[in-house]
Amino acid sequence: MDETWVPDACTLPTVEQPLRVAEFGSLVASSLRGLEHPSATRLELTLAEEAAPIAADLTARESACCSFFRFDLVPVPGAVRLVIEVPEAQTAVLDALATRAEARLAGTA
Repeated sequence: MDETWVPDACTLPTVEQPLRVAEFGSLVASSLRGLEHPSATRLELTLAEEAAPIAADLTARESACCSFFRFDLVPVPGAVRLVIEVPEAQTAVLDALATRAEARLAGTA
């Protein structure tokens, strides 16, 4: 798995970065129900309702090392929407997350 898209602003130790990426991959693989990328700085992932506690834990830990992320979990009927926002300078990171999530939805990852 290519980790070159992890931004320099991330303070997570380098050795832990692949593990965190894998955690996001696992969450998406097991729970992703839909995806919207309404702007360059915003990504919305619709996850299975039971994934809410996992997503909350993961996003809290990610916020601690990559403070440029803004995460919101929004309950929707039968699911939870994970809204991810970044500043303009970090859109490449968001695009990488979107690409991985889209591949999972398409069944190609």
